[in-house]
Amino acid sequence: MVDSGPGLRSGATPLAVRMRPTSLDEVAGQRHLLTPGSPLVALAGDRSGESGSVSVILWGPPGTGKTTLAQAIARSSGRKFVELSAVTAGVRDVRQVMEEARASRDLYGLSTVLFLDEIHRFTKAQQDALLPGVENGWVILVAATTENPSFSVISPLLSRSLLLTLELLTDDDLGVLVDRAVDDPRGLAGRVSLDTEARAAIIRLASGDARRALTALEAAAVAAAQSVPEGETDGETEGETSAAPLITTDIVARAVDRAMLRYDRNGDEHYDVISAFIKSVRGSDVDASLHYLARMIEAGEDARFIARRIIVLASEDIGLADPSALGVAVAAADAVAFIGMPEGRIPLAQAVVHLATAPKSNAAYLGIDRAIADVRGGKAGRVPKHLRDAHYPGAKRLGHGKGYRYPHNDEIGVVEQQYLPDSLRGAVYYEPTEHGNEREVSARLAKLRRIVRGDR
Repeated sequence: MVDSGPGLRSGATPLAVRMRPTSLDEVAGQRHLLTPGSPLVALAGDRSGESGSVSVILWGPPGTGKTTLAQAIARSSGRKFVELSAVTAGVRDVRQVMEEARASRDLYGLSTVLFLDEIHRFTKAQQDALLPGVENGWVILVAATTENPSFSVISPLLSRSLLLTLELLTDDDLGVLVDRAVDDPRGLAGRVSLDTEARAAIIRLASGDARRALTALEAAAVAAAQSVPEGETDGETEGETSAAPLITTDIVARAVDRAMLRYDRNGDEHYDVISAFIKSVRGSDVDASLHYLARMIEAGEDARFIARRIIVLASEDIGLADPSALGVAVAAADAVAFIGMPEGRIPLAQAVVHLATAPKSNAAYLGIDRAIADVRGGKAGRVPKHLRDAHYPGAKRLGHGKGYRYPHNDEIGVVEQQYLPDSLRGAVYYEPTEHGNEREVSARLAKLRRIVRGDR
């Protein structure tokens, strides 16, 4: 059988753990946090462990390198390093670390780096226990969280720490990690090879998550090794060496139990699917809308991109036919930003169903485009004098504000008054449909225009 060294053998340390960078130079992505002089670089570069440094809270989606950064700092810095997980640690563990850190500082002049993973799982009382150590410099806290610290971390701790936001890894970042894991002795050490399409599939499935990419690669490596027939392994025939098992898209699909969709985020398929999605929502086919939403999610499309398109749809194709559509779309985008994926698929689906089944109108969209066309065509005109600002000294001498009628003083709250410039009197930009809520808007608007323009 094929040599099943670390990474191709069940029970081995996971590939994602073995491939953790040993220094900040090996970290892929997050370059905005690793510029010369940045807090993380300064913390890692202090070989003596004696200079002061500020505590930091690392906030970002799973698999973006929070634990990796902390451990790289631990290996680079001259400070003592202690790691706790909020899942298993309690107040007693925190207080013990603080006591030992204070002793280390008093006896040896060294501060302690405390890495606290998933700090959002700590209760307020547990977070309070961190305050004395952070404030007095006994520990430099490096805390990691996937949830918004503004909601999950107490204010006194936030005010004593720098908040650093990690970003999803780019496809290029993930490519570097995957290639390194295939060749590195800590990883697969060249015992498998990876074809171009399989590499792209793994990167796509990872959706910016390094851990997910390396887990998929390891599973595919195991599957590739097991697919090699007896007698074709390295060293079976003296003087002959067979090629390393090849990981293909079919092997990746079997290993992660997910079909490999043809979908290039920078190619035709990306534009074809999002176009079909938009047109399905606009056409009120809720099932097709959910199908294309699922294809984008499963292909690893950026959920923020999907959310942005849904927001545009809510105004462009629904508008005032259902005024709640925009609120639903914005709420879905906020939910995705707050909870991330894969759970974010649920509010996205809710918004898509709402939009697909809502009455449709592009009247507001057409209205602003008509108005913009007039402005670009030079049809602007001077603002009528009675509408101009009359608050600054001398404005009234110029006649600004003279003759303005305050609508709230009228019994129906609407008065006859010219609002458009002279050159655009009578212009109509917004023409509501008879769909959904716009049916009521249409009747009310007709009455408003008659009153305002003096046509009654």
